Amino acid sequence: MRQHVLIYFLIVFVLTSLIGGSVFTTYSQFVNEGPLPTHKEVYIPKGVGLKQVAALLYREGIINSPSVFMLGVRASGNRHNIKAGEYSFPPRSSAKMVMNIVVSGHTYIRKLRIPEGLSSYQIVQLMDKAKGLTGTIEQLPKNGTLLPDTYHYSYGDTKKGMITRMQNAMNRTLAELWEQRDKDLPFSTPQEAVTLASVVEKETALSKERSMIASAFVNRLKKGMPLQSDPTVIFALTDGRYDLQRSLTYKDLKYPSPYNTYYVKGLPKAPISNPGKAAISAVLHPAETKYIYFVANGKGGHNFAETYAEHKKNVQLWRQKNKK
Repeated sequence: MRQHVLIYFLIVFVLTSLIGGSVFTTYSQFVNEGPLPTHKEVYIPKGVGLKQVAALLYREGIINSPSVFMLGVRASGNRHNIKAGEYSFPPRSSAKMVMNIVVSGHTYIRKLRIPEGLSSYQIVQLMDKAKGLTGTIEQLPKNGTLLPDTYHYSYGDTKKGMITRMQNAMNRTLAELWEQRDKDLPFSTPQEAVTLASVVEKETALSKERSMIASAFVNRLKKGMPLQSDPTVIFALTDGRYDLQRSLTYKDLKYPSPYNTYYVKGLPKAPISNPGKAAISAVLHPAETKYIYFVANGKGGHNFAETYAEHKKNVQLWRQKNKK
């Protein structure tokens, strides 16, 4: 292609000479490094022509000269081959390299990480902040229907489409895990499993603790004891839309809500978050323990207990550490 481009520049030699340049100087400007100091992503809209593309790339600091870029693109026969989309340009890309990128169609792939334990409202907020996702979510998805993961997308993809992908991923994952569940669990539907997993997800950020906390909750359910999970109280107060930013009070524990597991026995009415695969697996395969109680240990984890007397000692230890 180098010879083809050079021939084209020779054809326009007279024109370039008239403005004080030479064909060789102009060609060198096309193949030499450009002005971009670091990687940068630029979106090329659909339906724009070569002149508009060159102007856009120049404004974004990708190329040195719109006219040199257009000359090279025409010379290479790529005038009508530029494809819309978002592209990532390496530092100091020559105009020739930039041309090759925008005609390749290899658009920049973005990532959206959805952490475990967020409410659907919080997930939609993340999507609203994600660059390149378009459209609006008119109806908030139910908690427990979106699978946390890292999702890849291209500039211009829709938020609605992303929600559908998360829902499909949750459906596939839940169906697979449910078929492999342990026997004698104190719940009978996949939805109930997700509901308990959503509570486990909010109780701990430690992967090694999920099955132990799931075990304590399963043991409570089997004994007909209330779960008494603080995150369910927080959800009842906030609807999962904001952080409470204060400690719970005894009055809060009595708050009348079908989500408050101090107020109601058994599982909350519905999931309080969107649990990940590991949390769902934990409630379907809880650790074999006799734990009934657990309390924070002040080190990011929990102390577990089989009896109330042992639990009171753990609570006292937590209070002592909390005073320091």
